[in-house]
Amino acid sequence: MESETWTSTGARPSPASGSSTSQRFGSAPALTVGVEEEYLLVDPVSRELSTRADKVVAHAAERLGDRVTTELTRFQVEVRTDPHGGLAGLGAELSETRRAVADAAARLGLRIISSGTPVVGRHGPPPLTAGARYAQSLATFRALDHEQTVCACHVHVGIPDLATALEVGNHLRPWLPVLIALSANSPYWEAQDTGYDSWRTLTWGRWPVAGAPPYFESVSHFEDLVGRLMAGGTLLDRGGLYWDIRPSHHVPTLEIRVADAAPTVEDTLLLAAAVKGLAGAALSAVRDGRPAPRPQPELLRAAYWRAARDGIRGRAVDQRTGRLEPAAVHLDRLWRTALPALAPAERRMVRAARERLGTVGNGADRQRRAYRRRHSLSDVVDHLIRQTTAGHETPSPPPGPA
Repeated sequence: MESETWTSTGARPSPASGSSTSQRFGSAPALTVGVEEEYLLVDPVSRELSTRADKVVAHAAERLGDRVTTELTRFQVEVRTDPHGGLAGLGAELSETRRAVADAAARLGLRIISSGTPVVGRHGPPPLTAGARYAQSLATFRALDHEQTVCACHVHVGIPDLATALEVGNHLRPWLPVLIALSANSPYWEAQDTGYDSWRTLTWGRWPVAGAPPYFESVSHFEDLVGRLMAGGTLLDRGGLYWDIRPSHHVPTLEIRVADAAPTVEDTLLLAAAVKGLAGAALSAVRDGRPAPRPQPELLRAAYWRAARDGIRGRAVDQRTGRLEPAAVHLDRLWRTALPALAPAERRMVRAARERLGTVGNGADRQRRAYRRRHSLSDVVDHLIRQTTAGHETPSPPPGPA
């Protein structure tokens, strides 16, 4: 995601850390939000994944420029938006990027789906995109790379400096499980229902630097830990910090990476609204000197697992007591915290999207409903094609095997 250049804070890095992320943060304007989305390429007849991502990216770049790129596997396409002060502009750009990628795929007889995991096919070790970094990743992480045909939605919020970004991240940590439940959209893996709403969360959590980040006491704590992880070979570089909240290594933002790829633009906007509102509330807490909650890591991990399993219609772990509560209670708490930090028009958008969510469920609920009609995984893929390109003029998939 591209961003304007902001004034450096000049914070001093830890000697072990190399180039300091703190030098990339500066004095920010009003809170901005931007998004990275990842899509899977599918053949509309077989519903299997397609390896032609490089060709799709080349066609889409004619309209999107460097806002579209390849990802780890040749099945995936990534797009990124500019930063936006309001959600309306963000939604317009998301619609534009989806339309451009869908049209580029259609030129090759392909379709895109926005899902945290593929639906059909045993894709084994996936074909990786060419490049020195991806080759180094495979050599270092080995079979972990074989599981990474997964897609996420990353939300960036503009934060004025690294110290503030880390404090905001501390305040956001307890909200990560409910964001997982809200955005869960990956129930299938290798043509099987996993029983989880977000199997991508379970898969991604196997990486050595993934999941919820630590509670950071200071910039020096962050820099020292990153330096030690790099010195020990756990990270290839700062781009390999796969925590679900991290200061971006290349733009002055705090990146929230916990969500599955969202089925529709409306779902992405609801997630972005939640993150923006929670970040605004956290900024107010930081400025007022209110300490961030510090749930026990074991209870936070348990809350992750439960959210990934049960989504928004099950029960959730209370990180203070360990007891189970209805997930809806946690969602209500999230919106009571986030809505006051949003503009009136954004609050109206959220209320309409929440009403729809209550009716149709999260992405995983919708995928399973599509399957139940005829007990067909092909129907699930076709459903995702329609959801991903809702409102876009792309040809209907031809009849194919059920």
